[in-house]
Amino acid sequence: MWYGFLRDYPIPILRQKVIDRFIVDFYCSKARLVIEVDGSQHDTKQGIAHDCERTQYLHGYGLTVLRFTNAAVDTDFENVCKRIDEAVRRKLQAEQ
Repeated sequence: MWYGFLRDYPIPILRQKVIDRFIVDFYCSKARLVIEVDGSQHDTKQGIAHDCERTQYLHGYGLTVLRFTNAAVDTDFENVCKRIDEAVRRKLQAEQ
């Protein structure tokens, strides 16, 4: 995801960004957007509960969280990139 799309995205996106007590996979400060790429450990009951708590916490900072599975990134990379691009553009337009 980083080398194939986000590193060269025209709007700066950081990877491994610390936000309070969490480290998010990717963060676009201009769009106030967090992008998470989740492995299979997130499919467990405990993983789902933790992700829900984490997402609610980040929402408290006014952030939007996009989640993708590793499988989606591997098998549908173009669509994942398209969804990220659409989310960034939508958020930036809403702030204007």
